[in-house]
Amino acid sequence: MDGFWDDAQNASKIQKEKSVLTEVCETYDHLKSCYDDFETLAELSLAESDQDSGEEALNLFKEFLKDFQSAEQKVLLSGEVDPNNAIVMINAGAGGTESCDWAYMLLRMVIRWSESHKFKVQILDTQEGDSAGIKSATLNIAGNYAYGFLKSESGVHRLVRISPFDSAGRRHTSFASIFVSPEIDDNIEIDIQDKDLRIDVYRSGGSGGQGVNTTDSAVRITHLPTNIVVVCQNERSQLQNKAQAMKVLRSRLYELEMDKRRAAEAKIEAEKKDIAWGAQIRSYVLHPYKLVKDHRTNFEVSTAEKVLDGDLDDFMDAYLRNAVNVAHYEDSFEN
Repeated sequence: MDGFWDDAQNASKIQKEKSVLTEVCETYDHLKSCYDDFETLAELSLAESDQDSGEEALNLFKEFLKDFQSAEQKVLLSGEVDPNNAIVMINAGAGGTESCDWAYMLLRMVIRWSESHKFKVQILDTQEGDSAGIKSATLNIAGNYAYGFLKSESGVHRLVRISPFDSAGRRHTSFASIFVSPEIDDNIEIDIQDKDLRIDVYRSGGSGGQGVNTTDSAVRITHLPTNIVVVCQNERSQLQNKAQAMKVLRSRLYELEMDKRRAAEAKIEAEKKDIAWGAQIRSYVLHPYKLVKDHRTNFEVSTAEKVLDGDLDDFMDAYLRNAVNVAHYEDSFEN
């Protein structure tokens, strides 16, 4: 009989599932303990007119509400692949240096948010801008529910600011996009045939450790039926880069199929957005005032610098709750 660790891939999958379930159990135990302690202190305060116990009960209740909201958020992450790691792709829009710099700011924002939640960040590929910033970047964000949270960031992001690259100090509007897809486990069937792939290897470019620019280790995979192209060049060996690139390709193909299903099920909207402004999901205004507004939920804050430093939790929470409300409304309408 094979041992548990003889199949390392399956063992890793089970360990991840265990981690998710353990977190759920620990959250429940913490909330129950917190609520029981609150009840005890509240009863003591009322029975003996104990002001200290009353204040302690109030503080405990505030802590309970905060932790309960966090736990409630996990309930909203009920999608099949919400617990998975996330593949994040960032691309600069039209606009040269301005958009490349904006794409870099978004890259930093995603990394800061991920690190603040103790997620592991792995940069798979970056294409630097001609003068500043980046043209594109691909990241793997590893951690429980990384995709469930980060899927809220998929879409076009718009920045309005006084350009640091304009000697006349004029205001500029820049666009960049973020695309988030789940890292797909082998238990979800994604049919990728060798004949549908074109694999190119070449010498890695840019900054890196020993071995960069000396061997053909970078890998570019083109999926011919869909024309999806993925690149990985940040690992030290060609084999490692190919494995990472295949992970990204599986993720992209899964999300493509999900997009087709969502499009088939979606109702035709009565009003279309002005294509001149694209389909931006969020606007970041740094001049003449400070504002970050999500156009899907209408949630907004004036602390733009904090958001760009990775403070995205409130936007993610608003997105998840809005998605549930929309689904509930559509179900009610159909019934």
